[in-house]
Amino acid sequence: MKSALLLVLWLGMLQTGIAQYSKIIVQFTDKQQTPFTTNNPQAYLSQKAIDRRAKQNIVIDSTDFPVNPGYIQQVLQQGAVSYLSQSKWLNQILIQSSDAQAIAAISALPFVKSAAPVALQPNRNTERLFNRTIEKVSPLPLLPVVNGANETEDLQYGASAAQVSIHNGGFLHNKGFTGQGITIAVLDAGFYHYQTLSAFDSIRNNGQVLGVKDFVDFDNSVDEDDTHGMYCLSTIAANKPGVMVGTAPHASFWLLRSENNFSEYPIEEHNWVATAEFADSAGADMISSSLGYYWFDDAQFNHSYADIYQNSTTVSKGAAMAAHKGMIVTNSAGNEGNNSWKYLIFPADADSVCSVGAVNTSGVIASFSSYGYTGKVKPNIVSVGSGTTIFGVNDLPATGSGTSFSNPNINGLIACLWQAFPAVNNMAILDAVYKSADKYSNPDNRYGYGLPDMKKAYTILKEQQNIALYGTDWLFATPNPFSSRVNIKFIARKEGSVTISLMDAGGNAVRSFVMSAEEQEIYDTAFTDVASLPGGDYFVQYSDGINTKQVAVSKTGITLKDWLVAVPVPFTTQLTVYIKAPETGSIQLRITDAAGKIIETATLQVQQDAQYSYMVRNAGVLPHGVYLVQYVGKQKRAIKVVK
Repeated sequence: MKSALLLVLWLGMLQTGIAQYSKIIVQFTDKQQTPFTTNNPQAYLSQKAIDRRAKQNIVIDSTDFPVNPGYIQQVLQQGAVSYLSQSKWLNQILIQSSDAQAIAAISALPFVKSAAPVALQPNRNTERLFNRTIEKVSPLPLLPVVNGANETEDLQYGASAAQVSIHNGGFLHNKGFTGQGITIAVLDAGFYHYQTLSAFDSIRNNGQVLGVKDFVDFDNSVDEDDTHGMYCLSTIAANKPGVMVGTAPHASFWLLRSENNFSEYPIEEHNWVATAEFADSAGADMISSSLGYYWFDDAQFNHSYADIYQNSTTVSKGAAMAAHKGMIVTNSAGNEGNNSWKYLIFPADADSVCSVGAVNTSGVIASFSSYGYTGKVKPNIVSVGSGTTIFGVNDLPATGSGTSFSNPNINGLIACLWQAFPAVNNMAILDAVYKSADKYSNPDNRYGYGLPDMKKAYTILKEQQNIALYGTDWLFATPNPFSSRVNIKFIARKEGSVTISLMDAGGNAVRSFVMSAEEQEIYDTAFTDVASLPGGDYFVQYSDGINTKQVAVSKTGITLKDWLVAVPVPFTTQLTVYIKAPETGSIQLRITDAAGKIIETATLQVQQDAQYSYMVRNAGVLPHGVYLVQYVGKQKRAIKVVK
């Protein structure tokens, strides 16, 4: 009965002209009898994908298994059917067929949950609403090449300087965090001429393009397709010093086409998920997607406001799963602020997806940037998407406007942040980004949490890292007790000048120095000239003008059988002289050879009966022989030592 009814239905569709919907999603009920197991993930995941899961304590489960190949084979045996792609997360495949009887037979299979049309053959006279109506691109006036670095930045950003500096991105870049070691999968409609445009010379020549894949035409070539993905890629990957430098110029990239920019049908949501799954399996760390859906060329497929935040659309389900697998997913919020829809588009609605709105380089919201829908903080953040510098097809910088460009701009900086803290999981990285933003304490439905500050985000993560390593302590002095050196480790509490002092028991600074520090950075330094200090109690003190802290240390003394002692004898690389001062005042210690030639002299201020030590600086380089240690003050004395 089921098969007969489906056959009637599909024959009816043929008669009414709906046979144009020749691309069908077949969803399965289960993954039973699959040949894949959790014990052999190498069969379906790259080692990098496995390592990402292990690092973030993500369990490999049946959602990681490809669709049951036995089910696919049975589907293809039902008639004139072609296999196109699959989604293992949603347990479905995309097929192409105009054979109604075959589709009815497929629908009748016991393991088939549903078979539904999602697209017709492309009509290349139709253009997408999203991106095309708003994201205009204009050439920039020719800019002079800057041969030297900017005053405050190491990278020569050229025309892209403002969109990097608005997020304090140069702070990360100047520390050497430029995306190296992070793999970004860019999902888009094509990457027109990325193989020849000069902005991408660096990523091509250095092997930073790990590969390309086309989930629309399945020709595994993206260089001849749409310009949109190339524009987006340039905001991250361009590396033409003095002309344009992107936000993560040393990251690695997968260039993945999921979008057919000549039509808008639900097939593209499936393509997006299939592409994200490939990115996951290949080991990508991040997804940058400047795509989104709600409106289709056939209104029967349109989404509604009731779908927002429900994780009900195909693309939002896939994006949420990508984040669940440990990737950071950033997605344009959409350009619907001036349109009747008004609100963010899918998958920007997903909780775990970082939705990015658009501002100009002054931080003012772009009118076209989609509003967040009531109920959650969306968009999550904003970046420069109005007057964004992108790279043009004429091999020169251009400007473009749209959340399509704000998204990759901040995606690249988040990649740099993750490079700095590779042990931190994806959600913790995003949490720090949100907390760093200028409206975090008072978010709204236009800016979300606002403009992230990469320096603040770095400091937030650095503090968390420091607490994990050191607890709440942040000033350390070793060894305790000390003799000739005090090693000091401190975690700076603020940016600026820090004074480190060694205080005696009376609160007097006997040694002190000033140094520059950055908040939450760890510094190792030392007092190396303390051998001559008398034994007793001391304090190492940190002060930055706001914060002050002390840790107690003491200096060792030794029980002297005489008031002038040198040890060890014979010596090799070190020789320490101990004095229990027989007087008060200024004295000299001299080290001479057997002939009386002075090798080393030190002047000490001593207090009668106080104990002092002095480490001979040149002991290690002296040749073997006999030497004299001479005490010269009101009293005079010499003792013989041997090397």
